[in-house]
Amino acid sequence: MNILSGWGARARGLYADNKGPWGSSGGGDGDDTPPPDGGSGPWGEPPKRGKRSSGPSGVPTPSIDEFLRRSRARFGGGGFPGRPDGSIIMWAVIAFVSLFLLLTTVHSIAPGQRGVVTQFGRYNRTLPPGVSFTLPAPIERVKKINIESIRTIDLGSAGSDDLMLTGDQNLLDLAYSVRWNIRTPELYLYQLAQPDDTIREVAESSMRAVVSQVTLNDAMGDKRAEIEQRVVENMQRILDSYRSGIRVQGIAIKQADPPDAVNDAFKQVTAAQQDAQTYINTANAYSLQLRQQAQGEATAFDKVYEQYKLAPGVTRRRMYYETMEDVLSKVDKTIIEAPGVTPYLPLPQVQKEQRREAAQ
Repeated sequence: MNILSGWGARARGLYADNKGPWGSSGGGDGDDTPPPDGGSGPWGEPPKRGKRSSGPSGVPTPSIDEFLRRSRARFGGGGFPGRPDGSIIMWAVIAFVSLFLLLTTVHSIAPGQRGVVTQFGRYNRTLPPGVSFTLPAPIERVKKINIESIRTIDLGSAGSDDLMLTGDQNLLDLAYSVRWNIRTPELYLYQLAQPDDTIREVAESSMRAVVSQVTLNDAMGDKRAEIEQRVVENMQRILDSYRSGIRVQGIAIKQADPPDAVNDAFKQVTAAQQDAQTYINTANAYSLQLRQQAQGEATAFDKVYEQYKLAPGVTRRRMYYETMEDVLSKVDKTIIEAPGVTPYLPLPQVQKEQRREAAQ
């Protein structure tokens, strides 16, 4: 190929009017001069020098190709060692943007969660469980809320100064806990400024309202379940009026004692009441036993009376024999009606010895 191009250049030089065997014949403006080494010779055209435009001050202005070449070299496209290629930077930017869009537009919501979507900071909608799509951030943002988790708030403690007044004008030291969960996540997030503090205050006010309607013995005794249920109902009604999005699951009273200053006296009173109740229960049990015994004897007498009405003579004789047997069996006397038996036979002594031997 080099030989052919050389012969072509030589032919063009022979038939051109303005060129000699070494290139340009010196016509024109005289800017093109042969190179110092005599040009490229008869086998090729001499190198041509193009004109460079110059500004008003005579300084040469670089061409567009040279400007682009310098720009690529400056930003890493010139293949300088130690600098990444421009295509690598472009693909890295594309990967970063794609990953950002994937993380901010595709959302996986667990079964026990709900996704609250805000658009430019304002509530827009709530996402159900599953995979959902939104606009990328910062246009839309998603906050996941667990609505099935049961949360607990403990109120009061043993020996605290926060006492409650009962209906019979006594002081009571209560320790209890509140169990609750989120029912409507958007209301829980944006309706109340501090939902946990609100639950605490509502629980305390509801407990005070209920305790003020019962006596001290009821609060310390067997009416705790009733008090807990009434507190739950009051709390739920107040929280619903606040549009809090909270469901109260239950109240558990852990401690219900009088104040520490009078706690010992109350313990003694409680012990005395328990002793009194024990005595009452014992008396009631004995009374019930006697009543059942009397009812049994009355039932037996009714049966005997029924037999007496059927055969009065036989019944009287049988009752007489049974009575005499019961009476005479307890005395040391033997009555013998058979003739020929000496009255000096010590039968009672014989019977005593027989009983003693049988006992041994």
